[in-house]
Amino acid sequence: MTDTEQLAEFFQSQRPHLTAVAYRMLGSLAEADDAVQEAYLRLSRSDVAEVENLAGWLTTVTGRVCLDVLRTRRTHAEEDLEGPAGVEAVEASEPDARADPELAAELSDSVGLALLVVMDTLQPAERLAFVLHDMFAVPFEEIAPIVGKSTAAVRQLASRARRRVRGQGEETEADRARQREVVGAFLAAARGGDFAGLLRLLDPDVVLRADLTAAGLGANELRGAGEVAEQFSGQARGAQLVLVDGRAGLMWAPGGEVKVVFDFTVIGGRVVAIELLGDPALLAAIAVERLTAGE
Repeated sequence: MTDTEQLAEFFQSQRPHLTAVAYRMLGSLAEADDAVQEAYLRLSRSDVAEVENLAGWLTTVTGRVCLDVLRTRRTHAEEDLEGPAGVEAVEASEPDARADPELAAELSDSVGLALLVVMDTLQPAERLAFVLHDMFAVPFEEIAPIVGKSTAAVRQLASRARRRVRGQGEETEADRARQREVVGAFLAAARGGDFAGLLRLLDPDVVLRADLTAAGLGANELRGAGEVAEQFSGQARGAQLVLVDGRAGLMWAPGGEVKVVFDFTVIGGRVVAIELLGDPALLAAIAVERLTAGE
């Protein structure tokens, strides 16, 4: 098998994930498919021999393509057409739904029409930050170059989008409560040295990342439930349960001064990513609210 064939085979293995990213960004199966095809064209024209995480590279490329589409929509004033653009996008995707009913059903189950309509009110950069970080656990430092903003600014974009989305219904509030429950259980398991308990809470492919400041306290990236559980088991005794921009997380604040914030991404009741944030400029941009374990 040639390198080109291997690359094409790898891309096909990533296609369902990339389609899910694009659909959440665009709300249309037809446009999502076009975006994924464009990502493939960019892959075929790029030298990716030195790319360490090709799956992540493809996700960010797909995000860039979708961002261009969203910006073009606004340039053409499509939001002024009759009815919310999100509704029109879903209706426009119906032929694709019939062509691939399994994919359409899966995407419809994971992204309701109401959420698509709400997300269509977001600015393109807000939508990108929210979708990539909150739905697919892409770290803010990888999103920042896509929108041409600082990591702190991208975090604020996602935070604004999150607040708007969370105000739309009981399901989102239930998800937020579930996240608090998961993070609280994670803290208890870490403090108690409950390795098996940590494994139950962690996605098998969980990623732990630390920014340059926080990396001075340990590894800057770990992958896999076993590695991450080992890192935390018997630790975190000085950590406190907090809300990080409205979502459950942890912080380490010796002497009352916040040194590190642990930002959790929880999907389907499991932790899929933990970001350790220690950069002073980034911490200054984060809204942190202390919680008790029972809240």
